[in-house]
Amino acid sequence: MIQLFFTVIFCEMAVILLLLFKTPLRKLEIMTLDRVKRGSGPLVVKSVGATVLVMMTYSVYTIRELNSRPVESFNPTDQVLLAYEVLDTSLMGFSLFLALMIDRLHHYIRELRILRKTMEAAKKQSREVDEGKKANGAELNALKEEVSAMKTKINILESECKAKEKELKAAESNSESLKKQSEGLLLEYDRLLEDNQSLRSQLHSLDQSLANSDGKKNM
Repeated sequence: MIQLFFTVIFCEMAVILLLLFKTPLRKLEIMTLDRVKRGSGPLVVKSVGATVLVMMTYSVYTIRELNSRPVESFNPTDQVLLAYEVLDTSLMGFSLFLALMIDRLHHYIRELRILRKTMEAAKKQSREVDEGKKANGAELNALKEEVSAMKTKINILESECKAKEKELKAAESNSESLKKQSEGLLLEYDRLLEDNQSLRSQLHSLDQSLANSDGKKNM
């Protein structure tokens, strides 16, 4: 048992050293521990740990029983047995302690990796937000320039519209004056027609009177 526990302790120490230093083997070791902690692995580990704890408790009880004996009754066999039990108990306790350290180191390394990934994702998101702000700033500047260009066009169109309104008002005033002139010309035309008619009637009556006077002279 002592050789077995020494082997377990040295293996656990090697595992702890590999976990403490960043080497290519650490990633493989973390993956192995991840697989061990899945499925029935934790149950097996807990069963082995409970068995070792029970054995250590029995060894402690044996040590206490040996120590409770009188010193005069101790023989070399009891002394060897006591030393063996003390060494065996120490190795079992040390192996359990190293197993607990391996579990905690693996847990903290996983938490640290998750925290680093979270921080990298947050930094990446922050960079994307900064780039988005810069892009939005460029778009905003472009929109401002477009708005200023549109305002300039609107001012030009407003000035053109005012000029067109002035031309329209001038055309309307010209149209009114032409309308008045046309009405005056129509009135003058009607008056000339009436004068023409009166002149024709006068000429016709004059012709008739001349014709009548010529007829009387011939008689």
